[in-house]
Amino acid sequence: MIVNNSQFSSSIEFDHDPLRQVLARLTKSAVVPQARSELNKSRQDLGIALRDSVLSEVPAYLQSHNPAILPGLQQHASDHIEEICRLFGGGTVGDFEFISVHARLRAEQRFPLEATLHAYRCGQKVFSRWLRDAATAVVSTNRDQVVSAVADFAIEYTNSISSIATSEYVAYTRSMAQAEGDLRTELLGILLSGYDESDGRAARLLRQAGYLEQRQSYCVIVAQSANAVEMESHERARRMVSAITEQMASAQIRMLAGVRNNLVNAVISTGRRQSGWTPEQKRSLADRIQPLLLALGPAVLIGVSADHPSTSFVPRALHEATMALDFASVSNRVVQFSSLPIRSLLVHRGADYVRSATPRWVDELVSADSKADGLLIATLRAVADADMNVQKAARALEKHPNTVYSRLERIKELTGLDGQCYRDLTEMLLAADCWRR
Repeated sequence: MIVNNSQFSSSIEFDHDPLRQVLARLTKSAVVPQARSELNKSRQDLGIALRDSVLSEVPAYLQSHNPAILPGLQQHASDHIEEICRLFGGGTVGDFEFISVHARLRAEQRFPLEATLHAYRCGQKVFSRWLRDAATAVVSTNRDQVVSAVADFAIEYTNSISSIATSEYVAYTRSMAQAEGDLRTELLGILLSGYDESDGRAARLLRQAGYLEQRQSYCVIVAQSANAVEMESHERARRMVSAITEQMASAQIRMLAGVRNNLVNAVISTGRRQSGWTPEQKRSLADRIQPLLLALGPAVLIGVSADHPSTSFVPRALHEATMALDFASVSNRVVQFSSLPIRSLLVHRGADYVRSATPRWVDELVSADSKADGLLIATLRAVADADMNVQKAARALEKHPNTVYSRLERIKELTGLDGQCYRDLTEMLLAADCWRR
């Protein structure tokens, strides 16, 4: 993400009065403008000395793999030499725009600000010697005062350029982060909501971000705090996003995450196998991230979708993850959609419809079961768990078989359904589960 340099400018105004006061002292002693001619004589040698000093003391320049860093250092050193010669020639202190431009460029290149400021400190020592030699060459009196003023100039000059560079670098970095955050939010929205293939802009954004590459697996996770009220705190939600991001980064799994509707939503993706099989490649993406998500601790509940082969399935994966989250609890914190029993899924999806069109026998059964302290439906479950073997069900309930037969007969009177018939038993248990959900 690149922020337009031509439209960016820090709004901070800097106080250059200390630098102007030092220049006034140098003008009074006639160093300014007489020293300019001496300075021009050694400009080329100074450029080499500056470069060598920085490279020997600031490792970041040689360690950088960006081919533009070293040429940029050389050009920036030349700009400083030109500016100092201008000031010692009688020029007024300006806005140091070349410092601002350089700082924004370094921020865009993600070159460390600390390295730039260290380079300025190195430059201060080199400039001090250069200016001292030129100043003492043109004045024959009050040399101690002149040397002191030159040293003060080097200090104030370095202070000024360091302040400007820091301000511009930080402001530009924040601007880039904001732009990148906006892009990530837009990408996440496109993926989770789905996109029309005829939407060229959406397709272009996804392609540029690498989400239309072949041989990718995708799944979605939806997370919230065990205490749902905490998700109303933006900071709590953002901390959860950061924690999940760190876990995914440790396994080199790509994640695009954000907060939507007070839930953390994240699209997880990784490359599918290119050739051959390894134990890791045999595992689904959802299985691979399971232990990473469990490491987040007991305060986080997470639903995980099944794996899907392309971004077109991401909205479906979001629905799966949201449904899996409904089954998460403190005792079962990370739930995969693919691990949910079919019965649970049917009840989850159909409970509202069953309750809105409930047969009369369901009301009769639920009412009678409530009066019997839940013994009727508990008996149905015991019969189901015993594979419809009444003798076995009675042992599980620690009751006489006649008691179980009596309860089944009572249920048949209420509902007209036979608890010893598979079809009827299944119907009653599904209805009971939907009613109680």
